[in-house]
Amino acid sequence: MKVTIIYLAVVLLFVGVVTSCPPSDREALLAFKSGLTEPYLGIFNTWTGTDCCTNWYGVTCDPTDSRVNDIILRGESEDKIFEKTGRSGYMTGTLSPSLCSLDRLTTLIVADWKAISGDIPSCITTLSHLRILDLVGNQITGQIPTDIGKLSKLTVLNIADNKISGEIPPSIVNLNRLMHLDLSNNQISGELPSDLGKLSMMSRALLNKNQLAGSIPSSIGTIYRLADLDLSMNKISGSIPSQLGSMPVLSTLNLDSNQINGELPVSLLSNSGLNIVNLSRNSLDGYLPDVFSSRTYFSVLDLSYNKLKGAIPKSLSSAKYIGHLDLSNNHLCGTIPTGFPFDHLEASSFTNNDCLCGSPLMRVC
Repeated sequence: MKVTIIYLAVVLLFVGVVTSCPPSDREALLAFKSGLTEPYLGIFNTWTGTDCCTNWYGVTCDPTDSRVNDIILRGESEDKIFEKTGRSGYMTGTLSPSLCSLDRLTTLIVADWKAISGDIPSCITTLSHLRILDLVGNQITGQIPTDIGKLSKLTVLNIADNKISGEIPPSIVNLNRLMHLDLSNNQISGELPSDLGKLSMMSRALLNKNQLAGSIPSSIGTIYRLADLDLSMNKISGSIPSQLGSMPVLSTLNLDSNQINGELPVSLLSNSGLNIVNLSRNSLDGYLPDVFSSRTYFSVLDLSYNKLKGAIPKSLSSAKYIGHLDLSNNHLCGTIPTGFPFDHLEASSFTNNDCLCGSPLMRVC
């Protein structure tokens, strides 16, 4: 009987050890907490006691060894703690390098807190298990860590809506498992890496509202899974690579408000998979390719504020569907075709061209 009791005591002691987070993980979390101030919701009030795996808001541990796996803190959430206060989150402070001690971390989400500032700790690239890094919606400054490419398991990199500057590190192309890249609405400058096409698993690349310059790398056309590419509102120049028109999955292409020139690639407007195309506010010239067919389906086709010339292709009338078409502010000339989709478009879609005439414009041919 005594042997049995001793055995049970040992088992219970062992269970107690593995179900409580290691002191080093707890200390790292408390150091992370000490760098932040959250005055309204009180989420850090739950970070008490010795076991950070139990009831610490936003913290999840591996059930097998009780190491901290996930930190998920969203300032905009449907969680009851937000419902009770009737407000979104607000947090000030900086991200402590103590996070880098959590070497089993797979998810780090500290998103939409509006006022977290400071740099992304450079040591974050030592977290070899990290799969999701989401810091969207803060006021984080500094640069993307130079050796970000070391995070070989990363699938999501979202640092949008911050104040990050500097160039995109060349090592980013080593993130060969990356599926979602969002760097939008920052102050990132320099050129896009020429070998960006190495990110072969990527399905979304959102880099709009930055200060990116240089040309669009043709290697992007080799990213088979890419469905959404947004480079709008930058300082990108050069021509549109024809390879973009051959991408089998690409559905949304936003290149508006740049300094892109050259002619429209024929392959781009004949790609039946493209659904939303916005190339407005550039310096595109040449003629509109007469390549539309019964497979053409555009929810949005915006080519306004360019230098396009010639006539509107009659083949546009054979399109299966065109929801929004804007050809205004170009140098187009000739008769606007009749029938669908022209019979439901407003005059604003055609204004400020050299010599377009016919309905819906008031100019008679």
